[in-house]
Amino acid sequence: MMKQVFFAVRWNFLGFYKNPRIILTFLFSLILCFFLSGRAMTAAEYYNTPIQAFEPFIWTFGDAVSILLSSLLLILMFIDLPKLSPFTPYMLLRMNKGRWLLAQFFYILAVTILYLGYVFLVTGFLCMKKTYTGNIWSKTAALLAYSGLGKELSVPSTIKVMESTTPAECSLQILLLLVCYALTLSFLMLFFQLRAGKKAGIAAGLCYSLFGFLLEPSMLAKLLHKDEYEMYQIRRITGWISPLNHATYGMHDFGYDFLPTVGQSISLFFSILLFLLALSFFTLKRYHFSSFTGEQL
Repeated sequence: MMKQVFFAVRWNFLGFYKNPRIILTFLFSLILCFFLSGRAMTAAEYYNTPIQAFEPFIWTFGDAVSILLSSLLLILMFIDLPKLSPFTPYMLLRMNKGRWLLAQFFYILAVTILYLGYVFLVTGFLCMKKTYTGNIWSKTAALLAYSGLGKELSVPSTIKVMESTTPAECSLQILLLLVCYALTLSFLMLFFQLRAGKKAGIAAGLCYSLFGFLLEPSMLAKLLHKDEYEMYQIRRITGWISPLNHATYGMHDFGYDFLPTVGQSISLFFSILLFLLALSFFTLKRYHFSSFTGEQL
């Protein structure tokens, strides 16, 4: 069984590293990392303070806007999901459709981890002059959090995060949240592509990201003309109903926020993923191919 699954995963990776769209995605990611990490490096160089090795990665995915930009790159990366070709119908005849769908899951998981690993290496390389490996928050992080400089530079370094976790633990939790968010985004695109075609899959991915962006607290407060003292209500509501906020580490409960915990967000993403897997499976059972061209009848 697993041989067939990993064969399908390998098939999806054929031509992956030579694909211009994949190369373009990683180049855009490099540019994004450069701009996002550059804000913190400005403060570190000005005050001559060090940076912990995990902090550039944490700050890159520290707020909803950064995650939204990264999710748009994931949409570009998974725009042809599932990979349909004249060989696909033959593959589905030789293996169970459920196994083929499981192969798509492992493919998305592998690509997402590869992408996040690339971001981690790039941000670490860009800040390597100032980094150290000890698992304690840096003076730069403290400066950004306690002085309000982080807000001015739009670097998401917050006191509540620093007081409740370590850089390594924070990075791991951010990684889990991002993987879960990417899986739900990708399987939503996969389901709509199987159901209504590639354009519908792309539109579903963009709408999923746009829904999260419109429910970002500051954006929603502007749309609803809410004052600053009403922001705690906005944060509480959007923290529970927005997938993008569930993927944002700073939008979680740290003992006094009445927001979802990281575990609750992962459980919610897992539930959404199971639902999308079930929908995709039943759609795939009724999916037909014509003349082995990979197009639906």
